[in-house]
Amino acid sequence: MEAAALPWTEQERKTLPRHVAIIMDGNGRWAEIQGKHRWEGHAYGAKSVRDVVTAAREAGIEALTLYAFSVQNWGRPHFEVEKLMALLLDYLVEEQQTILDNGIRLQGIGQIDRLPPGVREQLRTLEEASAECRDMVLTLALSYGSREEIVAACQQIAKDAAAGRIPPEHIDEALLDRYMLTRDLPPLDLLIRTSGEMRLSNFLLWQAAYAELVVTDVLWPDFDRDHLYQCMDVFRGRQRRFGKTGAQVSNQET
Repeated sequence: MEAAALPWTEQERKTLPRHVAIIMDGNGRWAEIQGKHRWEGHAYGAKSVRDVVTAAREAGIEALTLYAFSVQNWGRPHFEVEKLMALLLDYLVEEQQTILDNGIRLQGIGQIDRLPPGVREQLRTLEEASAECRDMVLTLALSYGSREEIVAACQQIAKDAAAGRIPPEHIDEALLDRYMLTRDLPPLDLLIRTSGEMRLSNFLLWQAAYAELVVTDVLWPDFDRDHLYQCMDVFRGRQRRFGKTGAQVSNQET
């Protein structure tokens, strides 16, 4: 895919995040403001997904992770959940060729077995079809919860340790990271939340330890490539210290 005009020079693009994650919040509130049903907000939000995925690919982002549906979202009204699942299925069908044409590998993470059979089947189909794509990884967090992910990782480590495959003294941060669902992705650099809410909502708690957080008041259906690029500019303006002092980081950069 030939990239559209970008607001950065080739040199500046080297300072962009490798891995961006987004909590796509505000669909329901957007619909209420517009006098529409809540599910219509999610439908308009799907258009934002299309624009943002394309923009991230054009900018050369290596990995984009979208919080599409949480474990806790199963507690929403049944009608809304059904609409969300139908929209998800539509997206997986309608965007398949675009994803393949643009070299994007798609994967789902979370409690995938809880998704409706039709959604699971189409997700598997697209995962398999895009498995050899190398230009960007698009990860959809579906029926996902970070606490649940961490618990599952710990349970598997405990099983492997009990079976003698892992000496307990070898259990450290690096090992736990290899048991997380994002183990094949670059470290998370930038976490964006739309709609102005100041919380992580059980999303990538482990991975976000040193990610830069950017919260925007823009509701997700109104979020577009320009907003994404603005958030990435905020990232570029941050000094990432990873526990060191600003002076130490500055000395390393010179």
